[in-house]
Amino acid sequence: MDSLPEPSTGAPRLAGAPLLQVRDLVTTFRTDRGKVVAVDRVSFDVAAGETVAIVGESGSGKSVTALSILRLIPNPPGRIEQGEVLFEGRDLLKLDDASIRAVRGDSIAMIFQEPMSSLNPALTVGMQVAEPINLHRKRSWTAAFARARDLLSKVSIPDAGSRLGSYPHQFSGGMRQRVMIAMALACDPKLIIADEPTTALDVTVQAQILALLKQLTRESKSALILITHDLGVVARYADRVVVMYGGRIVETAPAADLYAKPRHPYTRGLMASIPRLDGETGSRLVPIEGQPPDLANLPPGCAFAPRCKHVSERCRAALPPLEAVGARHYRACFHDA
Repeated sequence: MDSLPEPSTGAPRLAGAPLLQVRDLVTTFRTDRGKVVAVDRVSFDVAAGETVAIVGESGSGKSVTALSILRLIPNPPGRIEQGEVLFEGRDLLKLDDASIRAVRGDSIAMIFQEPMSSLNPALTVGMQVAEPINLHRKRSWTAAFARARDLLSKVSIPDAGSRLGSYPHQFSGGMRQRVMIAMALACDPKLIIADEPTTALDVTVQAQILALLKQLTRESKSALILITHDLGVVARYADRVVVMYGGRIVETAPAADLYAKPRHPYTRGLMASIPRLDGETGSRLVPIEGQPPDLANLPPGCAFAPRCKHVSERCRAALPPLEAVGARHYRACFHDA
């Protein structure tokens, strides 16, 4: 596998032409404490039909990365300062406002973590699912509502036809998230970005939603970017994992390789905090000591250095590059693991 031509992150390039290529993405926010770099030179690819999980603690930059892809960063205070987001060869960061709006909800759809803040409480669910079909596909409202009914049925909402006239508050949390999935699938997108889609749901419903999302994206051959803070959640669903910390990618690898042999101390810490269900005796949860980094005051070297058991003076002084440690396996660490 070739690596990117220059230094930035050294992120891997997939064989062939990826559906999505994020290159050297930098997103900042102006705050009372000065400029905060929320996403710092992030690069990764997503192949057609692939599921990529972006994992990290709160404040790691994973959600800001997702919002930056679709240019949903509020400006001010946020700003995408540099980079490229190439979708089917077009740089989304260079499109005019009308062109990027044509992409959102059509070729690329997004599922947000809290559907009650994303769904319009004053509009029926049927109207909200049908609207992108009418807008992007130019279908009549009659045809759009028929498609909306089929989509609600596809995401396992009982008696879908009669629920078209219901409002979001008349659905449970799990059902509202199913409505969001139906909206995302409305125009047969090539890429779906799901930002913590199961955060507010109980464990049983989480599993149902993730299984449904994976099944439907597989059937539609859509690529999926799954944003989550929980490595355990993505074990069954991701083809590849991108681990972020302090606004940067610290490790990326095929999911099976990452779980078999995590190569960054932060990733190993996340793995150690996952409950084990394999019956292994003596296993216990081991929290990562310390606090996540202050993005307004990042250290000059590795952001994980203050919490790392293997830290050296080199770690504190210099930023480790993202380098290959195996086939399609990259990590940013000076320590030999």
